[in-house]
Amino acid sequence: MKKILSILAAGALSLAASAQNITPEILSTLKQSYEGNAADRARQSVVSNGSFKKLALRPVVNTTGENTHFSVDIRNTGITNQQSSGRCWMFTGLNVLRNKAMKKMGISGFQFSHLYLFFYDQLEKSNLFLQGIIDTRNEDIDHQKVQWLMQNPLSDGGTYTGVADLVSKYGLVPSEVQPETWASNNTNEIDGHLKRKLREIAINLREQAQQGKTEAQLQAYKVEQLKTIYQMLVLAYGEPVQEFLWAPRDNSGKPLSELKKYTPMEFYKEYCAEAGDLQNDYIMLMNDPSRPYNKVYEIDMDRHVHDGHNWLYLNLDIKDLAPLAIASLKDSTQMYFSCDVGKFLDSNKGILDIQAWDYNSLLGTTFGMNKKQRIQTRDSGSSHAMTLMAVDLDDKGNPIKWKVENSWGASSGHNGYLIMTNEWFNEYMFRVVVHKKYIPKKILKLTEQKPILLPAWDPMFMGEQ
Repeated sequence: MKKILSILAAGALSLAASAQNITPEILSTLKQSYEGNAADRARQSVVSNGSFKKLALRPVVNTTGENTHFSVDIRNTGITNQQSSGRCWMFTGLNVLRNKAMKKMGISGFQFSHLYLFFYDQLEKSNLFLQGIIDTRNEDIDHQKVQWLMQNPLSDGGTYTGVADLVSKYGLVPSEVQPETWASNNTNEIDGHLKRKLREIAINLREQAQQGKTEAQLQAYKVEQLKTIYQMLVLAYGEPVQEFLWAPRDNSGKPLSELKKYTPMEFYKEYCAEAGDLQNDYIMLMNDPSRPYNKVYEIDMDRHVHDGHNWLYLNLDIKDLAPLAIASLKDSTQMYFSCDVGKFLDSNKGILDIQAWDYNSLLGTTFGMNKKQRIQTRDSGSSHAMTLMAVDLDDKGNPIKWKVENSWGASSGHNGYLIMTNEWFNEYMFRVVVHKKYIPKKILKLTEQKPILLPAWDPMFMGEQ
């Protein structure tokens, strides 16, 4: 018996020694591991001939996610639609402000112009990129920071920080004053041309720097080239309005006051004053178990406006983060929220529920990574921003499920909304922006620490789309 075990052990060691490659011996071992019994053959017939997502969906009705009652619900009207663009971050931020503006106006339906702000977002990002090229002009073109800039000269994605900086600098206008264009609803084409032009300008800047041009000369060239970018943006989106006449209207379209002349900043200050200081009164909270909790992090070069702010957040345990979101909702205050929306999403019903799918049985294995491991292996990360607007609590005040207002149109999901179980919230929610008044002093004190600087190219910190 000992001799047999010794032979088997020697065979295993021999196999392991050559395991760097798939040898005939390893391939034989793999083939033998598959039984190919009746159950395996039946599963193969199913899996190979249909959508995994449809096949794994459990035939269960009346799940937690399908219950549309919420004990704390901030009503809103008018689902927005970002169309074929990556502007979810902007739609989400302006949806939060829209709720406050409608209360001020005394009306039940209103939208800000996303195009107006998006024009300046693209112009500011273009300047940000070119300034980054000037700042790194003495680095080799293969330097990681230079390569990151060249790979990401422009995007239509972003974060709450971009909303705060852009609105604080340029104000807002109603949607009818600066309506969407085909190009703003379908940003991919113009985005590609802008990127190409920006990279061309970047190469010219680097060549001029190598020729000995001063920084002042490079800045002058940058401004001259931004004229071309401005022209391209005007052709695609129209020139941003500088002043306009406007009055709120009721549901029948009747004006509720005399027309008044506004600049975008005057309009923002009149109707969004209740929101407070967007740049200083709000804290972005993150639940990222792959990094230490109770620490402040800053993402290098991750901003929308050069004279604005880098993306900054406080990382909290989910048990500390969730009560702050609940406190905000109880005070009828919606929040900027982002998550990994593609995971366990029933887009027809508008449900985000881990228990609604059984991929384990379908594929004959288990998927056991926790949230920390999914982040570390790039299996999960924030992909989409929405407006957190409701929570359902049990008799002890614990969350059962949550609801968000999406920006994919009223025909998407549950009448434009998504409902997530609390289990899904814990596993796939990443960020929420909360007003300081809902954050206890003990937690607020943590924001005073010096931020830990993280690189812009970390995939976890790409903007929401």
